[in-house]
Amino acid sequence: MRLTSAQMDRACGVLLASAVGDALGAGYEFGSAAYDGWPAMIGGGLGGFAPGEWTDDTAQAVAIARVTMTGADLRTTEALDAIADGFCAWYAGGPADVGIQTSHVLGLAGRDATAAQLAAAAATVHERSGGRSAGNGSLMRTAPVALAHLDDPPALVEAARLVSALTHHDPMAGDGAALWCLMIRHAVLHGSFPTAGDVVPLLDGSHVEWAAILAEAETRPPSAFAENGWVVGALQAAWSAITHTSVPEAMPCRHLQDALATAIGIGHDTDTVAAIAGALLGARWGASAVPQEWQAPLHGWGLPLAGHESGASALVAAAMLAVRGGRPDGRGWPTAARVEYAEWEAAGTCVPHPLVRDVWIGDVRGLDRLPAEVDAVVSLCRVGGDQALDLVSHQVRLLDSVPADNPNVDFVIDDAARTVLRLRDAGHRVYLHCVAGQSRTPTVAARVAVLDGVPLERALREVTAVLPGARPQGWLLDSLRRLDASTNGSPS
Repeated sequence: MRLTSAQMDRACGVLLASAVGDALGAGYEFGSAAYDGWPAMIGGGLGGFAPGEWTDDTAQAVAIARVTMTGADLRTTEALDAIADGFCAWYAGGPADVGIQTSHVLGLAGRDATAAQLAAAAATVHERSGGRSAGNGSLMRTAPVALAHLDDPPALVEAARLVSALTHHDPMAGDGAALWCLMIRHAVLHGSFPTAGDVVPLLDGSHVEWAAILAEAETRPPSAFAENGWVVGALQAAWSAITHTSVPEAMPCRHLQDALATAIGIGHDTDTVAAIAGALLGARWGASAVPQEWQAPLHGWGLPLAGHESGASALVAAAMLAVRGGRPDGRGWPTAARVEYAEWEAAGTCVPHPLVRDVWIGDVRGLDRLPAEVDAVVSLCRVGGDQALDLVSHQVRLLDSVPADNPNVDFVIDDAARTVLRLRDAGHRVYLHCVAGQSRTPTVAARVAVLDGVPLERALREVTAVLPGARPQGWLLDSLRRLDASTNGSPS
């Protein structure tokens, strides 16, 4: 399925925002830490996780993503066996925290279980529990399934139910996973949250009143869904958090952060509710709506993935490969060691920022001639693993094309600039670059200077003077001026 640039950003946001929600929520699970209304990557929780470390929610999603990124049809025996193998390998490693039901199934099935053996163990656990196996454990990991079958809703529903049944025999768990995947699909393709009428009719064969379940979540406050350890409660908690969180007028994509904060504030199974909500929020707002500050510490079981050591970069790469049927893009990203831009005139510019200390600016070829003191890079274009070097590295999605490809442009420019300053203030020497250093680099470099106390017009004048051929596009300048004029451009 061929996606537009904005749709691809939203597809990549699915895994990324889900993992961010998981890692943010981990520290507050079941009251592990006091919550003041805004989450941070504090780590801890039931598993004693490191800050930014994802839990069993994302670890199992990664096991699925390792299969979806090959372009496999998840309904096949081969794909399901590969997913089962991933689950078993993860469990054999002795994870710090595992859901009770999933643990019983994986323990019963054994280390080398096939998908059929895993599903049989799930059926046995279902019987032993008196027919109660509709926990939230398959819903929390289901997001990669949506990306594997964006173009085929019936296949998506079938795959979601099959993957759910590997550990959760109850059909209600499979239905919940399938419904959430349909909601993710709608958001990726249409750039809006779905209504029940958009998705419930596609859930053939279900005997659950899902339209009423969604309606209840829309009418009752998030706090009403603190019993979120089962599939319906977790789904309602996530949907209630999303629908009851206002979308800001300026930088609407900040809804992603605000709604994750709401989801975690519900309490109880905070990492799982936030992981579920994050998948749909990422599908709506895109990977570009996830703050770099939340992306940077992400890590956990399953890395490296697609050759990417960074957790955030790996998840974006896996999502992109999944929706492209396992194929990289025309420049070889995300599998290429180097991403070449032969058609652009990158001179190898790497010069000190004229107004901001300990910051250098330039183009992609400047990566090959960095000053020895530079130890962090903020890239405004895609680069390969060899180009990122062994440095603190951030990759920011800002396309030098048209405004429609950059729906979150104000947020992205502001967040990239704040990332540069945050790195600088932490003692790093930072290199900021795009491909040719002509449009994106001067735009963000000017915003860096403004946040450091320099008037905008002076910042633009002096930054463009040191970059050969610098001439930011008009819509990027418009964004800078909106940020400069708006109080929403100040720290939250």
